[in-house]
Amino acid sequence: MTRHIFVTGGVVSSLGKGLTSASIGMLLERRGLKVRMQKLDPYINVDPGTMSPYQHGEVYVLDDGAETDLDLGHYERFTSSLLNRHSNYTTGQIYQTVIDKERRGEYLGRTVQVVPHITDEIKACIRRLATPDVDVVITELGGTVGDIEGLPFLEAIRQIPLDIGKENCLFIHLTLVPYLKAAREAKTKPTQHSVQQLREIGIQPDILIVRTERPIGREHTDKIALFCNVEKRAVIEEVDKEYSIYEVPIGLVEHGIDELIIEKLRLQAGPLQMEDYRELIHRIRNPRNEVKIAVVGKYIEHRDAYKSIYESLDHAGFAHSTRVIVKRIEAEELERQDPELLLNGMDGILVPGGFGMRGIEGKIQAVQFAREKGIPYFGICLGMQCAVIEFARNVLGYPDANSSEFAADTQHPVICLLEAQKNVNYKGGTMRLGAMPCRLLEGSRSAIAYGKMEVSERHRHRYEFNPEYRERFTNAGLVPVGTSPEGTLVEVVELKNHPWFVAVQYHPEFKSQPNSAHPLFKGFIEAALQQHESSRSGSVGN
Repeated sequence: MTRHIFVTGGVVSSLGKGLTSASIGMLLERRGLKVRMQKLDPYINVDPGTMSPYQHGEVYVLDDGAETDLDLGHYERFTSSLLNRHSNYTTGQIYQTVIDKERRGEYLGRTVQVVPHITDEIKACIRRLATPDVDVVITELGGTVGDIEGLPFLEAIRQIPLDIGKENCLFIHLTLVPYLKAAREAKTKPTQHSVQQLREIGIQPDILIVRTERPIGREHTDKIALFCNVEKRAVIEEVDKEYSIYEVPIGLVEHGIDELIIEKLRLQAGPLQMEDYRELIHRIRNPRNEVKIAVVGKYIEHRDAYKSIYESLDHAGFAHSTRVIVKRIEAEELERQDPELLLNGMDGILVPGGFGMRGIEGKIQAVQFAREKGIPYFGICLGMQCAVIEFARNVLGYPDANSSEFAADTQHPVICLLEAQKNVNYKGGTMRLGAMPCRLLEGSRSAIAYGKMEVSERHRHRYEFNPEYRERFTNAGLVPVGTSPEGTLVEVVELKNHPWFVAVQYHPEFKSQPNSAHPLFKGFIEAALQQHESSRSGSVGN
């Protein structure tokens, strides 16, 4: 029977349940087991697609077009688990399904209640991943124990061992042990209270992972074990990592969590294969070079808004044994200041995706600076659209060129609404979403980077390059080198006679992994390294 691991959190949010769950999934895979990953989110939104990045961080898009929680990005970066729309459920989705069933009369006139109808639906969503070929399903619960909106999910996972046997289920609880400087000691009481709340619900954790800023020592872990009714060996310290989040699996291995899980779930597993991963960690800790990359966006103060972008830059750095230093620049700052002051000394400039017109002129100035100064440029989604607008204004000579998203009355809508979007009224789940094929021009930078002529990448947008202007752009040097298979939609543009200027309509950051960096990010960082060497040589020469 497929085993289930449930990962819950306590004390505070943002402890790293997603990273921990992904790391556990990776360790089990590296012992030869087939793993599926899942996130349950207690918010009532149907999905995060309509939520502000300030509220939720980035929206992570899967191949099937599902708009999901950013923790699914961790799952894909750490594991090879197949993710689809069944990998992320929200309270909104659960209730919507139950209400639809009630409207169709499927409950035969019975009163519909949280228990059993909502909890049964949650259990069905969890068990849906337990197919015969899967050894372990890891389900992470969003939020913290004690949150009122999370109670139905906790009740559902409490019931699952009753349905399939306690021996087939494992509960892992992640908590915080804060260090109080005034008292000069770590405090275990918050963890004790968190476990107490969990036990009041009817769930006894099998493993406790305690997050700490500094090592807390055996005295504290033994105390936690005693008061939380957990084996001493099952209290695992997870100290903040010095270099990278990718060190988390190594720390868990050192505490023997993979052995503990395999023993408790009676799994038939092979030896742990970590040699290549340890070599990756060595490269992360010992970079030979460094580059400075400017990321110009509108949600810069919220780091999670561009989570996959930052991770993909790091992955490309790992591939080149290079530390990538990211300078986060608010697009609106470029509208108020001389771009030279903010962008001078950068080895590369990246403009990521986004919605709305705030900061657009600043992004366009960043594109112009990169184009005119010969600095490697990488535009993603809106970053591609800004590159097209900038080129139309300053090279084609259309000063009012714009996207119809920002200026409906522009005489030169070089970016326009997708035809399929013109009659769309609902905001949620209605964009061009998910994996789509793209055909590349032979000899282009992109084709060389990928090493093939056709690729599949994930999309999330409503607007596109206006095909009426395609010939004018091509003749002037901004060439559409990637299109949809039928040739109608422009997916990639590249600038001739520039060290490295690539802009894509899709989101390559969703397909990058620490030991397999995305080809375009690798190419971008390689160009940035060359820019760095060139700048340094010029400085030495002067």
